[in-house]
Parts: sequence; structure tokens; C-alpha cells
Amino acid sequence: MRIDSIAQSWSVISGAADPIRAARAMSAVDTHLIRRDESLALLFTPPFDRTIADPGYIKGYPPGIRENGGQYTHAATWSVIAYALLGQGNNAWELFSLLNPINRTSTRADVHRYKVEPYVVAADVYSVAPHVGRGGWTWYTGSAGWMYRAASRDPGISRAGNELAPDSVHPEKWPRFEIVYKYRSSRYEILIDNPWPSAAA
Repeated sequence: MRIDSIAQSWSVISGAADPIRAARAMSAVDTHLIRRDESLALLFTPPFDRTIADPGYIKGYPPGIRENGGQYTHAATWSVIAYALLGQGNNAWELFSLLNPINRTSTRADVHRYKVEPYVVAADVYSVAPHVGRGGWTWYTGSAGWMYRAASRDPGISRAGNELAPDSVHPEKWPRFEIVYKYRSSRYEILIDNPWPSAAA
């Protein structure tokens, strides 16, 4: 194994890594683990299939299935959160969109490849032929919970005592967005204009 997204992402989420090294760690995730052409965010690469080392139960899965080098959705959502914490709204939103199950069934070919429900989160998506892009264990509440947390964190609102403040990390191309925030018996509707929309958008 050359790179594992959990170590990379949690170097950011934990706050333990030097900021420069944390940014480099997530750049390596983008370079080595995000496969845009296949809409995959791998857990690690390469899979354990040609090694005498025994990493434990994950080697029991075929290469590219579940934790053995496939997309493991828990870990992929942690990468979304790490990008957001680094202020990289474009990367966070792109990866969240890639993970969104509804985006895996846009065409008939996509439906036949994914083979599972597009309205719930799959724990994993396979990464090795002939099953590239096939969804695994669906209705996986742990991954769904982390996806919800990633979505509600980016963009979001931070609260300190009785004060609310925008805590948003959003794509540059969004000209504006609205947040509806409920706290106890109050409802806040907040419209945020992006002062620097991307010229390329």
C-alpha cells in the first residue's frame, strides 16, 4: 500500500499535522485516490493481493472490493470534511458530488453499472474490473451519517454562545447560497452572496 486516505484526511481533521504538510496530504489524495473518470474515491492503493504481508481481514476481500482498495464511503466523506477544513471548497464540493448516490445513476449505463439503489448511501463502491463502479452494501447508516455531517458542515454556520456566524466553505462558482438554520424554537434564513465568483464558472 502506498497511500491511505484515512491517515491523510485525519491529519487535517485532528489538527495534529503541520498545515503545510496537511495540505500536501490532501493534494496526494487528489492525485492518487480520486478517479474522476470512474467517479471513485479510493480508500487506499494498491489493493492487498500481491503481498505476503497480512494486513488482517481486509485481505479476505478480493482486490477493489470494500476495504481492500475500493471506495469505502466512510473514509471518502472524511476527505470531504478535510478539504472543507482546509478551505478548499471546490475540492470538497466536487468530492461530495462524486459520492452522492443519485449522481451514479444519471444514464441507463450508469444504472447497470451501479446495480444498487440510488437513493441511499452505499458503504462501498468497487474499483477493479469487471465490477468498477458497482455499489456494495447499501442502507449503510454509518456512511450516511458521515455524508450528512459533511453536507451540513460545508457550507455551514458556527455558533458561539448566542452568536451565529457564517462558517462556509463553498465552491467559487456559486454566486450565492441560502442556509436555513434551526436552533431551539428559532429559524434563521441566511442568504450569502459570494463576493468572488469564479470567472471560469
